Amino acid sequence: MTAVAIDTAEITPRRRMSEERFWAIVLIAPYVLVFALFVVYPVLYGFWLGAGASSFRKLFQDPIFVTTLWNTAIFVLIAVNLKMVVALGLSAFFILEYRWVRWLSVIFIIAWAMPSIPTILSIRWMFNPEWGLINNLLFKWFQIEGPGWLTERHYGLGLAILVHIWKSLPFWTLILLAARLAIPKDLYESADVDGATRWQRFRFISWPAMRAVYMTSVLLSSIWTLGDFNSVYLLTGGGPNDSTQVLATLGVRYLRIDQIDVGMAAVICALPAILPMVFFLMKRLSRTDEQ
Repeated sequence: MTAVAIDTAEITPRRRMSEERFWAIVLIAPYVLVFALFVVYPVLYGFWLGAGASSFRKLFQDPIFVTTLWNTAIFVLIAVNLKMVVALGLSAFFILEYRWVRWLSVIFIIAWAMPSIPTILSIRWMFNPEWGLINNLLFKWFQIEGPGWLTERHYGLGLAILVHIWKSLPFWTLILLAARLAIPKDLYESADVDGATRWQRFRFISWPAMRAVYMTSVLLSSIWTLGDFNSVYLLTGGGPNDSTQVLATLGVRYLRIDQIDVGMAAVICALPAILPMVFFLMKRLSRTDEQ
């Protein structure tokens, strides 16, 4: 019989799970299970329903879908660009060191802090073309018959864009205001000594320091605006005759008529626009972290 030499150095003992790690897994397991059952599974099931070719065929043949694409493009392009430009200008105003400006900034933030449902429904009541406050005031003061704010496509979509800008403008103003406050005041003092104008101060000091934050905010705002449901649904409900539908509300329209597969297909159609923006957003954020 030959003895087999065993090199004990090559045998690694099995690592036992620590007690802290074991209890961490035990405690987090119920949350993971609930998340998988009530979030991951419904989303994947919905995507599976809407992934069929027949669902997309029904969707593309619906004339409302083409109108929805145009509405979504108009909504995102106008709302994001107008909102960010106005926020950039307001950030320069709210940086002024006056007591009344600070009180005004508190009032300005209220629109963003209040819940969306009561505020947007109150605006819907004000712009009701039959008995709303705005049309009544126009007729009482100027003897003018007010337009159909919520019964005509252009007025309804334009009003939804204004409501979205009004609701989210304070948030982006605060972001850009924080970026302005991070700029050293010595740069502005040196520019004043050199006789720089306001435009030169903005062009050579403010904008280079705020450009990264501004572009990142534009990307993030575009993603949020593309998924804005409340501004359109609570204000116009997609009407009149589904003429103000956007991709964020189109899925609900099909769900209400029991076409779940087409509704999920409509939701999936927003992914080709969202995923590239998410990619560029994460790329910009990672670049900022490296710097």
